[in-house]
Amino acid sequence: MDNYSTTIELKATAEKIYEALAHQIHLWWSEWFTGASAQVGDTFTVRFGDHIHKTIRIKETIPNSRVIWTVEDSLIAIPELKNQTEWIGTTIVWKMEQKENSSLLQLTHVGLHPSVECYAICSGGWNQFIGSLKLFLETGNGTPYRK
Repeated sequence: MDNYSTTIELKATAEKIYEALAHQIHLWWSEWFTGASAQVGDTFTVRFGDHIHKTIRIKETIPNSRVIWTVEDSLIAIPELKNQTEWIGTTIVWKMEQKENSSLLQLTHVGLHPSVECYAICSGGWNQFIGSLKLFLETGNGTPYRK
């Protein structure tokens, strides 16, 4: 199965990308952020209103290189979806690579593939928030979900 994956080039250092993933999720993904996201074993929850949330555990961190998250709990309570917990048990892998004047960031969501019911909605969501992360890293102002 082809998992959702995207790679973007950023006018930011790998160190800055790592900081955004470890300490600044509320500035590009969702302002409804609780928990900790910096060290292996930390857990955090992001919410998108009252009906969508994800609780994620940090599985691996290699500063300025890779971050791996596992989804421990998730609810996407929208009427279009029969299976509203499809993210549970999936893995989100962030890889960053420093180039001369930019960095590459690859996001792979292992378990989010075209046969998953929420694929169209969820891949669209990732595209939106990867755009927000790019804006945040390049301008200082992302477009996270706002409370």
